[in-house]
Amino acid sequence: MTVITDSESLLLLCGRLSHAPYITVDTEFMREKTYWPQLCLVQLADENEAAAVDVLAEDINLRPLLDLMANKKVLKVFHAARQDLEIFYRLMGALPAPLFDTQVAAMVCGFGDSAGYETLVRNLTDRVIDKSSRFTDWAQRPLTEKQIDYAVADVTHLREVYLRLAQNLEKNGRREWLEEELSDLLDNDNYAFSPDAAWRRIKSRGAKPRYFAILREIAAWREREAQSRDLPRGRILRDEALVEIAHHAPTTSSALARIRGLGQKLADGPMGRKLIDAIQAGLDVPESKLPKIKKNKPLPRGFGPVTDLLKVLLKHKCEEHDVAQKLIATSDDLEKIAVYGDKADVRALHGWRRDIFGNDALAVRSGNLALVVNGQALELVEFDDG
Repeated sequence: MTVITDSESLLLLCGRLSHAPYITVDTEFMREKTYWPQLCLVQLADENEAAAVDVLAEDINLRPLLDLMANKKVLKVFHAARQDLEIFYRLMGALPAPLFDTQVAAMVCGFGDSAGYETLVRNLTDRVIDKSSRFTDWAQRPLTEKQIDYAVADVTHLREVYLRLAQNLEKNGRREWLEEELSDLLDNDNYAFSPDAAWRRIKSRGAKPRYFAILREIAAWREREAQSRDLPRGRILRDEALVEIAHHAPTTSSALARIRGLGQKLADGPMGRKLIDAIQAGLDVPESKLPKIKKNKPLPRGFGPVTDLLKVLLKHKCEEHDVAQKLIATSDDLEKIAVYGDKADVRALHGWRRDIFGNDALAVRSGNLALVVNGQALELVEFDDG
């Protein structure tokens, strides 16, 4: 198995791969003790060869690899690409393109929600992957031959998985469905990690705009600290502590020390002073500039049975059309359709999703379509308006 450890070999490999119509890509990284993922290995393959690039090798120049990722003439095939894309976005300042994600394609092709790589390989190639090296410390050197074989297998099997899924998409005319789903994955905002937006990721029980103003400031402070010190967010301060601080808004070290999990030592130190400054910044936000929180109105009661019917219909239609339920509608979407009908602002009532499910969902809601059990099969029976 080829392991690339020097710049010249990497340049030659990427030169050869740049002529391929597609390449399969995977990464191995460590993140348990850092904010940013520590890239350790990049696996690449085309139809003719496969190799592992040791990005931790001394003095290796990764520019040819990054140029290959940016090469618009070569399709990059990943499985469950989000974390890989985060790594390349940090290295390149842009995302690899064009891109194909076999996990997303599998959902479009009816292999269920978030199909795992092992499952796809088994179902599409009849091969079984050796996962004994799954929990390897990829930062340690040297890597064993078994570890390298395990890593490279992820891109060699991925070639056949990609070809089978691409064939399925073309056969069923679902390439546009895939492109629509990939557009969400390829949104740069998913990988920018702006400190000013960090507060939106925190599960909160607050309701007042002032609370959210404070939470926004202290969450941004924590994000900047985590990024600059390359530490996990929880190592700086846990979410639960941020929520408590935003609720109580302490402006003195003694008040801050009373927050569970902080203590006087932290409150009196540099971190405590920075926290108090961030809290004060939240308190100083003018009323006109407080965060606008969109409150979801509670849905009317009594629509539970209708929602349950729509869940059965969704499962039935997705099995009929070989597509993952997750791509069509969420439970919240079904509740909105049950309550608001055609006025519900959900994806299931637009485009191809409406053709597959939305129209029938509205017909069930209006009483023009019934779900009937015939033997062991579920059937849909239409009723005339008259």
